[in-house]
Order: sequence, then C-alpha cells, then structure tokens
Amino acid sequence: MRAVIMDVLWDAETAPIRGLQGLADWPVAPLAAVSGLGSQAVVVPLLALVFWCVSPGLGGRLLVLAVSSSVLNHLLKLLVHGARPSWYSAQIAQHANESSFGMPSGHAQGATVVLGYAGIRSGRRGALWAALALAALICFSRVYLGAHFISDVVAGIALGALVLWAFLRWEDRVLAWWRGLPTARWASYAVAAALVPCALAALWRYPVRGDWTVPAAWIGAVPPDPAGHTFSGVYSTSGALLAVLVGLTLLDRRGWYSARGRAGARVARFVLGLAVVLCIEVPFRLLSGPLTGAADAVASFAASGAVLFWITFGAPELFLRTGLAERARTGADQGEHAPGRPGGASGP
Repeated sequence: MRAVIMDVLWDAETAPIRGLQGLADWPVAPLAAVSGLGSQAVVVPLLALVFWCVSPGLGGRLLVLAVSSSVLNHLLKLLVHGARPSWYSAQIAQHANESSFGMPSGHAQGATVVLGYAGIRSGRRGALWAALALAALICFSRVYLGAHFISDVVAGIALGALVLWAFLRWEDRVLAWWRGLPTARWASYAVAAALVPCALAALWRYPVRGDWTVPAAWIGAVPPDPAGHTFSGVYSTSGALLAVLVGLTLLDRRGWYSARGRAGARVARFVLGLAVVLCIEVPFRLLSGPLTGAADAVASFAASGAVLFWITFGAPELFLRTGLAERARTGADQGEHAPGRPGGASGP
C-alpha cells in the first residue's frame, strides 16, 4: 500500500520537474554550485572554521545540531527507501549523482537546521533573511537537478524545522544537565546515542528489508546498492555523533579554549586542522573502496568518528600546545559573545 501511494505521488511530481528542467540548461552549473554548499565536503570544513577560528561555542553547538540532524535524516532515508526523480523516471535528467535513498532531503534538512540556527543566533534580521534565502535556493537546486522530488524537500524542511525548534527550546537545559553528569554516565549516553541508530538500521536493513530489490517502477538510472550506501550513511553519521559528544565534553572539562587571536594564528589553525582532516579522509577512501555491506558501514563509523574527534578535541588541544590558541578565560571567550545572548552560545 505504501509503495502504491509513493508511486502515485512521484508520478504527480515527475511532470513539474521535467517542465522545470526543460525551461533552460544554463542554471545547471550555478545550481550545482549552490547545491554543493549543502554537501558534507563543504559543511564540515565550514563548521570547523567557525569552531576553530570564530566562535567555539557557536561552532560546537552547530556541530552537535548538524550531526544529530544528519543521523536522523539517514535513518529515515533507510526506513522509507524512497526513490530519487532520476531513478524513478528516465525522462528526468540526472544533474547530481547520489547513491543513497531520497526521502527526506538531507540538503533541505541540513540547510534548515544549520542556516536557520546561525541566522537566529546572529541576532540580526538581515542575516536571518539571507540565511533563509540561501536555504531556499539550496532546496530549489535539489529539485531542479533531479536529485529530489518536491515531497522529499518539503519533508526535509519540515523535519529540519522540528529539529531546529527542539534544539533552540532545550539546548541550554540539556547542556546544563549534561555538564552535571559524572564521566561514566555521559560516556554511556554518548555511546547509546551513536549505537541505537546503528542497531535500528541493522535490524531494518537485514531482518526486515533484507530481500529488497529495485522496484520495477524505477526505470531511471538507479545506482548500485542504494540500500547499502544509505546503511553506511547511518553508521558514518552515528560515528560522527559519538565523536562530537565525546570530543566537546572532554574539551569542556579541560577548560575549553578561545578562538581569539591574530588573523595569522586563525589562518594557521584552519590550515593545520584541515590538513589533518585530509590525512584521515584520503587513506580511508583509498582503503575502503573494496568494502561493502557491514564492513563498509563499520569503516565509515570509524573514519567519521576520527575526523570529528580531531575537529572537536584533537585540533583544539594541538592549537593550545603550539600556542595558536589559549584556554578560555571567561564565558565570553568560549562563545566570543556573552552567554545566553544571540550568537553567544558558550560551551559545547
């Protein structure tokens, strides 16, 4: 029954996407560039830049928000098993190559939570409207490029808005509670937050949907094993979540650090930090190429965890030891603004 409903919905959305793509070809390149702003390859370095060089408090909260939202998004993708427009219809051009399932749109959800939070915390109406405009453009690009149905994008926006609302409502209370936990408890909660999505994904991937094959109605260019890629995505984001929670908590208990300093020191932090990220990422991509299934998922968990632990703990500690940064002396140093005010989230 669910498959029939989805087919009817996708049939209705196919014509508008084809009409949109048929208007002109010139927007493909600029919209592909806009769409790329919501990719992991861009978002992770940007959030690292904020965390290392601008405002550790704001950057830390953005990392927790973005990674938590991404775990939820990948888990829902795996549960829904939704097609992408270019998979469902051979008449829709595939201007963006994607390997995971489509519903809900990760770009739409991520843009909603990250840009929405940054815009709200900026405390400036112009910045908020600019953030919302960029988020809307990213959402539009996903439909035009044939990467998502309109319903995928709507679902991503709705889910992102819900996650953002919950985060804004409870972030300070949860942070105060988390800081009061003994080591054994916060560590066990962090492990549970990462392993529960992995366990749910494994149960759904193998016992429940282990016999899944590409439906006959999907007559477009379906990539090899979208279920496997989505499954690995759940593990990758879960590993990142564990690393972010552990890294930020350890950094907080060591006294945090300040992003203040001369421009040269800030540039050096970013260059050094990003160089180590590449040293982690490149070998993983070379070694994980032959891996599939559970082995690929576990490797993705470890690789993402290593990258995010470096970003949230390893790099700041190195900056402190090399004199590129100093320990936070006040609450304002942690967020570069007064705690509790827009843009001034302090601590992890």
